[in-house]
Amino acid sequence: SYDLWGDAVNTASRMESHGEPGKIHVSAEFVANINKSVRCNSSISFILDERRRGAFVERGEINIKGKGLMKTYFLEEIP
Repeated sequence: SYDLWGDAVNTASRMESHGEPGKIHVSAEFVANINKSVRCNSSISFILDERRRGAFVERGEINIKGKGLMKTYFLEEIP
Protein backbone atom coordinates (compact mmCIF):
# COMPACT_ATOMS: atom_id res chain seq x y z
CA SER A 1 0.00 0.00 0.00
CA TYR A 2 2.81 2.43 0.78
CA ASP A 3 4.16 2.25 -2.78
CA LEU A 4 0.72 2.99 -4.17
CA TRP A 5 -0.28 5.86 -1.87
CA GLY A 6 3.03 7.19 -0.60
CA ASP A 7 3.89 9.23 2.47
CA ALA A 8 0.42 10.83 2.86
CA VAL A 9 -1.11 7.52 3.98
CA ASN A 10 1.79 6.86 6.33
CA THR A 11 1.43 10.32 7.90
CA ALA A 12 -2.36 9.92 8.26
CA SER A 13 -1.83 6.59 10.01
CA ARG A 14 0.65 8.19 12.39
CA MET A 15 -1.76 11.05 13.17
CA GLU A 16 -4.43 8.48 14.03
CA SER A 17 -2.16 6.38 16.23
CA HIS A 18 -0.82 9.43 18.10
CA GLY A 19 -4.20 11.14 18.44
CA GLU A 20 -6.73 11.25 21.26
CA PRO A 21 -10.18 9.62 21.31
CA GLY A 22 -12.89 11.78 19.75
CA LYS A 23 -10.44 14.30 18.24
CA ILE A 24 -9.24 14.90 14.71
CA HIS A 25 -5.44 15.07 14.72
CA VAL A 26 -3.67 16.65 11.74
CA SER A 27 -0.18 17.65 10.66
CA ALA A 28 1.07 21.21 10.15
CA GLU A 29 1.37 20.40 6.44
CA PHE A 30 -2.37 19.60 6.36
CA VAL A 31 -3.18 22.90 8.08
CA ALA A 32 -1.05 24.82 5.57
CA ASN A 33 -2.74 23.11 2.61
CA ILE A 34 -6.30 23.47 3.92
CA ASN A 35 -5.71 27.18 4.51
CA LYS A 36 -5.04 27.52 0.76
CA SER A 37 -8.31 25.85 -0.25
CA VAL A 38 -11.03 27.07 2.16
CA ARG A 39 -12.27 30.46 3.34
CA CYS A 40 -10.05 31.26 6.30
CA ASN A 41 -10.47 34.05 8.83
CA SER A 42 -6.89 33.55 9.99
CA SER A 43 -4.20 30.92 9.69
CA ILE A 44 -6.07 28.58 12.05
CA SER A 45 -9.82 29.30 11.89
CA PHE A 46 -12.25 28.70 9.05
CA ILE A 47 -15.90 28.19 8.07
CA LEU A 48 -17.26 24.63 8.44
CA ASP A 49 -20.71 25.53 7.08
CA GLU A 50 -23.22 28.39 7.36
CA ARG A 51 -23.67 27.89 11.12
CA ARG A 52 -20.36 26.52 12.33
CA ARG A 53 -16.74 27.55 12.46
CA GLY A 54 -13.71 25.42 13.15
CA ALA A 55 -10.20 26.03 14.35
CA PHE A 56 -6.94 24.16 14.37
CA VAL A 57 -5.63 24.17 17.93
CA GLU A 58 -1.90 23.60 18.17
CA ARG A 59 -0.98 20.45 20.05
CA GLY A 60 2.74 21.12 19.79
CA GLU A 61 5.59 19.03 18.51
CA ILE A 62 5.43 15.30 19.04
CA ASN A 63 7.85 12.56 18.05
CA ILE A 64 6.28 10.59 15.19
CA LYS A 65 7.80 7.20 14.41
CA GLY A 66 9.66 7.35 11.11
CA LYS A 67 9.08 11.11 10.77
CA GLY A 68 10.79 12.69 13.78
CA LEU A 69 9.41 15.77 15.53
CA MET A 70 6.28 17.13 13.87
CA LYS A 71 4.10 20.11 14.79
CA THR A 72 0.52 18.86 14.99
CA TYR A 73 -2.97 20.28 15.58
CA PHE A 74 -6.42 19.17 16.68
CA LEU A 75 -9.45 20.28 14.65
CA GLU A 76 -12.10 21.67 16.99
CA GLU A 77 -15.48 23.27 16.41
CA ILE A 78 -15.83 26.82 17.72
CA PRO A 79 -19.18 27.25 19.52
